[in-house]
Amino acid sequence: SDFKMPGVSAGALLELCINTILSIFSGVFSKVFSWSKGACGATNSLLSDANSQSEQSKDLDVTTPTSVNYHFTRKCNYKCGFCFHTAKTSFVLPLEEAKKGLRLLKEAGMEKINFSGGEPFLHERGDFLGKMVQYCKAELQLPSVSIVSNGSMIKEKWFQKYGDFLDILAISCDSFDEETNQMIGRCQGSKSHIENLFKIRSWCQQYKVAFKINSVINTFNVHEDMTEQINQLNPVRWKVFQCLLIDGENAGEEALREAERFVITDQQFQDFLDHHSAVSCLVPESNEKMRNSYLILDEYMRFLDCREGRKDPSKSILDVGVKDAISFSGFDEKMFLKRGGKYVWSKADMKLDW
Repeated sequence: SDFKMPGVSAGALLELCINTILSIFSGVFSKVFSWSKGACGATNSLLSDANSQSEQSKDLDVTTPTSVNYHFTRKCNYKCGFCFHTAKTSFVLPLEEAKKGLRLLKEAGMEKINFSGGEPFLHERGDFLGKMVQYCKAELQLPSVSIVSNGSMIKEKWFQKYGDFLDILAISCDSFDEETNQMIGRCQGSKSHIENLFKIRSWCQQYKVAFKINSVINTFNVHEDMTEQINQLNPVRWKVFQCLLIDGENAGEEALREAERFVITDQQFQDFLDHHSAVSCLVPESNEKMRNSYLILDEYMRFLDCREGRKDPSKSILDVGVKDAISFSGFDEKMFLKRGGKYVWSKADMKLDW
């Protein structure tokens, strides 16, 4: 027999069934949509977190220019046969542009600036250099400001004016034999490079500037014993470099120097180091340690990448900023640390007996 609800028509019963089914479907779709939305939200959240971590990772990968070597001029009054930063241009940035770049480097994390060349005391008789030194120490308040020079153009009045702002002065000296210096090209006319070296040493003592010596070991000085003179001069550091070839600078068709005749073997370099092992201030730098472990900024404030045995320039930090330019520097930070690139470099912390 047919089932009938009392007082309810067949049409009303059918409508009730349809509404009930629609209600069930609506609930199911609502839950599915809610789950789907939640899953998408979670996915978006994961993607957002991943992107954030990726950005953080990128920031960690960015090189900090802790120690920068600014070769602001390529001009020099010496003609060292192995020079690897030669006078290919005579360009020097205007002082205010140079200061702008130095400030950008400080803001990017620079702690030490080293001014080099060419011969840095040649341009405006050292006054341009002095103004940059003063700016970096007095205004930017960098922990360390240093210079590498051949010493030939330095006058005592420069120390009187700018000595307070300089932490370290490194003088290049490859031999304590004048004839050897003449053969290398570390000379100007008949002036005594060695006499000048000792004079500058006494000025550094007098005006409280830490004194350092840089020597390039090559075929002309590899058998020289420099122990007595180095101990007498007593520098805070004696940097000893193995003669290095750089294509386009001191090797190759476009080079202004031909340094092949100055090159020594790794074993010859090691023998020199062994012979001077008693000199406590000696800091050795083989070709391997030297090649990519310096942040080199050229006269246009471009970082130079030496990984391919030549100097490939980035764009200028004045045009693209430090972060973009430094990514093309080829800088090997691990090797920088391995070679002792970070040391006590502020004269205030050296506790020297002036």
